[in-house]
Amino acid sequence: MSGTSDILCYHCARPVPPDTHFSATILDESRPMCCPGCAAVAQAIVSHGLQDYYRFRDKPAEPGALPEDALAEKLAVFDEKEVQDDFVTSQAGASELQLTIEGITCAACGWLIERQLSKYTGVMKIAVNVHEKRAWVRWDPQQIRLSQILQQLRKTGYHAYPFAPDTHEQAYKTEHKGFLKRLGLAGLMTMQVMMLMAAQYFDWLGNMSTQMQQYFHWAGLLLTTPVVIYSGSRFYVSAIKAVQMGSINMDVPVTLAIFITFGAGVKATLSGHGEVYFESICMFIFLLLLSRFVEHKSRYQAMQISANMLKYMPVSAVRLTAQKTWQPVLARKLRPDDCILVKAGDTLPADGTISEGSGIINEAMLTGEFEPVYRTTGQCVYGGTVLQSGILQLRVTKTLKDSLVNQILNLQASAMADKPRQALQADKLARYFVFAVLLIATITFVYWWQQHNDRALWITVAVLVATCPCALGLATPTALTCAMARLNRSGVLIRRTDVLEQLGSTTLLAMDKTGTLTNGCFSITAHWYAPGFSDTICRQLAASLEQYSDHPVAGAFTSSYPAKDYLKTHQTDTLLPVNAVSPVHHQGIQGQIDAHHYVIGAPALHATGPLSLPFKANVLLSRNNQVIAAWQVTDTLKADSAQSIRQCPVTQKAIISGDSPHAATRIADKLGISDATGGLTPQDKLARIKDWQQQGHRIMMLGDGINDAPVLAAADISVTVGNATDIARASADVILLSEQLSALPLLFTTADKTRRIIRQNMAWALGYNLLVLPLAVSGILLPWMAVVGMSLSSIIVALNSARLIR
Repeated sequence: MSGTSDILCYHCARPVPPDTHFSATILDESRPMCCPGCAAVAQAIVSHGLQDYYRFRDKPAEPGALPEDALAEKLAVFDEKEVQDDFVTSQAGASELQLTIEGITCAACGWLIERQLSKYTGVMKIAVNVHEKRAWVRWDPQQIRLSQILQQLRKTGYHAYPFAPDTHEQAYKTEHKGFLKRLGLAGLMTMQVMMLMAAQYFDWLGNMSTQMQQYFHWAGLLLTTPVVIYSGSRFYVSAIKAVQMGSINMDVPVTLAIFITFGAGVKATLSGHGEVYFESICMFIFLLLLSRFVEHKSRYQAMQISANMLKYMPVSAVRLTAQKTWQPVLARKLRPDDCILVKAGDTLPADGTISEGSGIINEAMLTGEFEPVYRTTGQCVYGGTVLQSGILQLRVTKTLKDSLVNQILNLQASAMADKPRQALQADKLARYFVFAVLLIATITFVYWWQQHNDRALWITVAVLVATCPCALGLATPTALTCAMARLNRSGVLIRRTDVLEQLGSTTLLAMDKTGTLTNGCFSITAHWYAPGFSDTICRQLAASLEQYSDHPVAGAFTSSYPAKDYLKTHQTDTLLPVNAVSPVHHQGIQGQIDAHHYVIGAPALHATGPLSLPFKANVLLSRNNQVIAAWQVTDTLKADSAQSIRQCPVTQKAIISGDSPHAATRIADKLGISDATGGLTPQDKLARIKDWQQQGHRIMMLGDGINDAPVLAAADISVTVGNATDIARASADVILLSEQLSALPLLFTTADKTRRIIRQNMAWALGYNLLVLPLAVSGILLPWMAVVGMSLSSIIVALNSARLIR
């Protein structure tokens, strides 16, 4: 019977044709599907842990395709806006995403993925972090869809899906179990085969007959076969992927060595003539797996510290509904302006501003500082931090996707996209080295074959094994990953990995003063008023204007700081209405009050003659171009500023500030800095930076405000602190998540140690290969010796890099 039924497809909401029985289990219920395409897509959504898409969607999905398009349709779910809202960020018309990639085994895998995806129109940037098995992708959604990117990755031989802490953690556990199974089998069989072969080689059983030798060979073959087939399979798969894509990676010589040695052993066993090295094959696979396992563990240790911050975010939150009741909701469904409740012991589910209440919050997860901080009404708090005491009502300011935690992850991923020069050189050298190894191995075999040496094949195997450049490929990326993990644990976020390389050549540290070296909590220490203007009137005028400023100095006049008590005491806490408000060159505020034009800000803004004042004023208030008030506003030095600045190993230090010269000099004297300049506009600061650069200096700029953004962008290395403005953060290469400067010396010491460890790794990897190559080519090095040397070389590099985390 033809026609349609009243049953609608749960995926696309189209009528389900009669006599069809397609279905999928969604939200713990079996749901009807109109075709196998919709069923495949629905199953993909559920299997990727995204079934909440069906719970919160506001319209049906597009219908699925026929079975021949099953792969494309399974991936098409990732093009849905409701799904992308959870993990795709947009910036300047481009989309950005972190991917978890399964199947990566070495640096060549990352290079292969980057090269293949870069060919496609619309892919603007692709960077693979081999050691965390992630990729950072930026693409133009008008030219290519996310599903197409994922499909191309599948064709290249790698399974990819959007990064999520739970799934990434599960992928690690799955890989970990696979490692242990392969490693356990290889280790067990290696011991058995070595016992058999040792008895034969050292004649522990007396004059062994030919039949007994054959028996031992067959026993060795039986024990070695599962090691070759199962334990070594990850090497073959990786090698095949590379060859299929027209490339060669480090697993190609490994695969050749295993197959040649095993094939020769099988031939000798079947024919009853020739040498067998079954124990070398087992030991080779076991030790190579062991070195990869050590790398795997150190990579996971770094990943736990630096990349899985999202796992600290709670799954649920308590939100105030339109009916003024509190209701549990999914944390990732919170939106800006939602009101949520957080109780003592809870983890904050989102970034927000405290609307009611106060409490003690542990922000160690973000800043690396374990001393709890007090937060109260009006202050910003961040998702992932823990409320230790108190009850807070928060107004959500950012979704999970845009939260500070997620920004940190995205910044770290983008940092790994710009590989430093040393990493690029190491990757390039490793690829060339693989070609060189294969070429040298071929020449070695031809030479010894022509010399009628019956060990020509085994000498060639020793060359392939001994000179495999695994350690060379690990030298730089393992060190960088561990270094960034160490810094992240201490509240230092690196946006460019080459910063660690450039820090060693820094010759001048330039610093802003207000909010960077000082606390930014200002108070008035001296004042002057023109005749006819009282203290109360001038304070009220100043507070009315400064309420529109976000500069820290404004706090001395507004109700946010000690001025609050003053205004209430004088019954002037009601501010005056101000019209035509606008900033003046980032140095002050101007506006109309009662038909008079007022300007408040730095002395440079006011055209006035010399004022006879008993103090050095740094804030003036003028009415209709006549100065009517002057104040000296000062703040206090941060507790750790002096020690932190002294510990920075930069030969020359300078303060460039928009505050008064007197204030800049006062802070410089406390820090022991002789070069201090105040009263600078943003243009003046930028000119000063460029002058220093023309003199040959490599400059690190430390700043925090909007007026520091141009100089932060112009400096060779730029650093902001935790209380910096969003614009300053966007311009910085390094972000200190704490407001304190104690992590700044750690940045220098970690960079120095990273450079040393990279040099050590490179020297060891290259030195070992250059030393072992003539021994292998000449036939002195036996295959089992090559196995031990190559594996130990990789293990040493991985363990040496792991020292950075401790």
